[in-house]
Amino acid sequence: MRHEPLDPKLFTENRTRLAKLLPPKSVAVLNANDILPTNADGSLLMRANSDLFYLTGVEQEETLLLIFPDADDEKLREVIFVREPNEHNELWEGHKLRKDEAQKLTGIKAVKWTQDFWSVFRRLACEAEHIFLNTNEHKRASAEVETRDERFIREVRHRFPVHDLRRLARLMHSLRLVKSEREIEVIARACKLTEKAFRRVLKFTQPGKTETDVEAEFAHEFIRGRGRFAYEPIVAGGKNACCLHYQENSAELKPGQLLLLDVGASYANYNSDMTRTIPVSGKFSRRQRQIYNAVLRVLRASTNSLRPGLLPKSWQKEAEAHMTEELLELGLLKPRDVKKQDADWPAVKKYFMHGLGHPIGLDVHDVGDTTKPMQAGWVMTVEPGIYIPEEKLAVRLENTVVVTDAEPINLMADIPIEAGEIEELMAR
Repeated sequence: MRHEPLDPKLFTENRTRLAKLLPPKSVAVLNANDILPTNADGSLLMRANSDLFYLTGVEQEETLLLIFPDADDEKLREVIFVREPNEHNELWEGHKLRKDEAQKLTGIKAVKWTQDFWSVFRRLACEAEHIFLNTNEHKRASAEVETRDERFIREVRHRFPVHDLRRLARLMHSLRLVKSEREIEVIARACKLTEKAFRRVLKFTQPGKTETDVEAEFAHEFIRGRGRFAYEPIVAGGKNACCLHYQENSAELKPGQLLLLDVGASYANYNSDMTRTIPVSGKFSRRQRQIYNAVLRVLRASTNSLRPGLLPKSWQKEAEAHMTEELLELGLLKPRDVKKQDADWPAVKKYFMHGLGHPIGLDVHDVGDTTKPMQAGWVMTVEPGIYIPEEKLAVRLENTVVVTDAEPINLMADIPIEAGEIEELMAR
């Protein structure tokens, strides 16, 4: 692994929380992700299965986890199965976990080789009344490629046709949405890495550089800090920033442009999400500063309103109402636009058309039921924006914030955001 090992207590606590949610006589199974092919004989880098990592800290292919709190044999109540090392796979692929290493990493005493899985699972399945199997149930997930989980479910149905199979994802979602203090510490570390990279970029950016050059500055700091990009970065100058998911990152930066930076670091698979908008020439124009400060006011008001019991859709509507007032002040909307607006597509959406924020954690758009009220421990992004294609500019600002029973905690409070501070740092 690139990152430093995390305290195995994190994973032990997470497994304990899951065990409490399982009905009596239930066994749960989780799989690692596949290593995906590219072209010819190529393959992508291994990307940890978020649920498996949440419960074990393991990032190795072909790993399986069994949890059966009521197993008759106490030694089989938690079992992790890892790929057995051999001379060939370590020559070509690198080091594989030994049993003692897996024990130390996960806090699980029972470690077995992957080839032993089906014999152990059959023994436990015959004791169990319910089998919980995992799938990706994110609302916006694409299912075009069959996953290891889907193949596994098909095999379980074949081997145990009359067993009671149940969905594990809904339990995992409820657990992962509320972050523990240990998880928040890791997310904060990813935010700190993002801050270091952003400060580097402020010193670097000027007319004549390219979006690619700026992306490379982020990459330098992330990799040096033993992290990686949390998602494909958006480095968008001028009118490119009006494309919400712009990722070409190739254009030359021109004098007088704004540069939108939607970039976050990931550390130990936990993600941060930041957006800043800076002036390429080092100074905001009067118009740019007006728009910038309007977005900043909405960001701050929306951050302050984060609290347990608030419905995410109500939070969105509050922000849209505030943004409507800002757009009226800027002259982008007229009172008549608001008066005759379509309730299903209010006038504000002409300039602020996306969601205000989302849960973040082991996935950038983290899992969880966002139709329910927020709770203390949710970690949310807050990201209002104004997009004006006719003026070839856009401003979006975004922080990663923890919902608490008291005041929300901005994990990016040390990342420069005031227009004057950004100008000062760029001038240096």
